[in-house]
Amino acid sequence: MRITAKGQVTIPVAIREKAGLLPHTEVEFELDGEGVRIVKVEAPRAESRGHRIVRQMWRKAPGRMSTDEIMALMRDDWRDEDEGSR
Repeated sequence: MRITAKGQVTIPVAIREKAGLLPHTEVEFELDGEGVRIVKVEAPRAESRGHRIVRQMWRKAPGRMSTDEIMALMRDDWRDEDEGSR
């Protein structure tokens, strides 16, 4: 395998598949004592609406709540967010 004038190299399909390197995957190069390693960078995931609601409500619920009460709180929170984006 040869490095191009632009510093590019083609990673063989079998290696890409085994390592889970799909198109547009971010990678980093690390030098170890023997050579160079390519390491897949795990991208931080954006917080989902559900995670945001749980984070905001964490430890704020007054005592025991029924599923219906929890759903009503979540719906109110969703409506507030929806109205704020208009």
